[in-house]
Amino acid sequence: MSAPVFKAGYLPGLNHADVAWHRLSLGTADAPWQVDVPQLSTVQMTALAQRVQQASRTHLKTMPVSDIVRVLDRTTARLLDPHDVYRQQLERLLPQATGFDAEMVRLNLHAYLQTFRGLQLQRFVAEDFANPKVLDEFQPRTQGGWTRALGPELLVHVWAGNVPALPMWSFVSGLLVKAGSMGKVASAEPVFATLFARLLAEVEPRWADCFAVVWWPSGEAHERTAFALADVVLAYGGNAALQAMQAHVPVTTRFLPHGHKLSFGMVSAAALSVRKGPGVARQAALDVVRYDQQGCYSPHVFYVQRGAPVSPQDFAQHLAQELAGLQHKLPRRVLSLEEAAQVGAWREAHEFASLHDDSTQLSGTGHSTSTVVYSDRHQPLTAGPLNRNVWVVAVDTLDEVLPLIAPQRDDLQTVGLAAAPEELLHLGECLGQAGVTRICALGAMTSPEAGWHHDGRFSLLDLVRMVDIEASTEREAERFTSYEV
Repeated sequence: MSAPVFKAGYLPGLNHADVAWHRLSLGTADAPWQVDVPQLSTVQMTALAQRVQQASRTHLKTMPVSDIVRVLDRTTARLLDPHDVYRQQLERLLPQATGFDAEMVRLNLHAYLQTFRGLQLQRFVAEDFANPKVLDEFQPRTQGGWTRALGPELLVHVWAGNVPALPMWSFVSGLLVKAGSMGKVASAEPVFATLFARLLAEVEPRWADCFAVVWWPSGEAHERTAFALADVVLAYGGNAALQAMQAHVPVTTRFLPHGHKLSFGMVSAAALSVRKGPGVARQAALDVVRYDQQGCYSPHVFYVQRGAPVSPQDFAQHLAQELAGLQHKLPRRVLSLEEAAQVGAWREAHEFASLHDDSTQLSGTGHSTSTVVYSDRHQPLTAGPLNRNVWVVAVDTLDEVLPLIAPQRDDLQTVGLAAAPEELLHLGECLGQAGVTRICALGAMTSPEAGWHHDGRFSLLDLVRMVDIEASTEREAERFTSYEV
């Protein structure tokens, strides 16, 4: 018996019978899964956007941000409840849509959702706004006058589908700045945003028309229509796709792209004692395994310092063992033919190199689900084939890493770092100057903290426009009071 077709999207005010639906085939050959996504006409898209704008003016923009945080907290609490029907749907449908192991989805979803509890969201707002009330009303400026932060009337999101539940970051960001939102789901993962929108409307019925979840084929006229209606477009995807999108964005519309990024790990000799080294390798392995390196924050290379009881080569062996062990607990998803070919070609190239170069060694080849390539020589940072295939490169000092990452300056994002306290600020300064925007502990690369500066930018400030009442206006206003003599 075939599984029921999942109907994606959230379309307030539109009759589903009046909407054209496009069927997507997801899943694997052994477990196919079908999804219907809405293909709106230009008239329907425009009407939907106008409805969202009007509802957000009435219900979102008049609500204190502290109340918005409370609604989001209640919503997240339900998604964290294993007995809640929405949580159960996510645990069932996300593995079907993405191919990721169900236990991996369950564990990562739980950790990810905790970032959106009320206390974390308050920190999220405070990170960008020293006085969060500036989102509610004019607040005094220290130099005189008053200021107010206004979210967009319509924020259009274009979501990527490489990592499950990715839309929650921008969806929540839009709500925190009181923006009406219309989000385009990725064909590869149309589940989370759909269910999140439905749950939000259930938790806070006044928000039912304040957002929409849609779909359109890339580059179609619908994209131009949506972008023309938007005040801000927040988009995730490959660089080529983002460049094509930007050509469709009016010059008066703010475009915030998040494209291709590279991340890597660094391990100091201070972290490689006989007692600590294997645990560091275990944390590095978790960063590789989580969602099979599909996120921009997943590592491609680990640069490991020589001179410790656990050598870089030992570290590579520990890492390979940890990856093999995690395959039993969190198995890698089934690769597409294209992905399998890329992994195979990458392995074969390094196997051939190892036959002619004693400084290169491999662990995990053939039918293994992961490969660690160890190099005793400097290797520049490059993107690997993902899917649990990674380099370990030996260096004498961590400062030697800087010229190896320099060619990728524009694409750098996260560094997972294991180092002593006295090394942190020096390395942080060097990495920041090199183009890195986020430094975290190994084991935390795939779990950004609330309020992180995605690609070095502000998550909330970038969405708003500031309105200032200058001090001169206030001074002059005194001349026109009823008590002025």
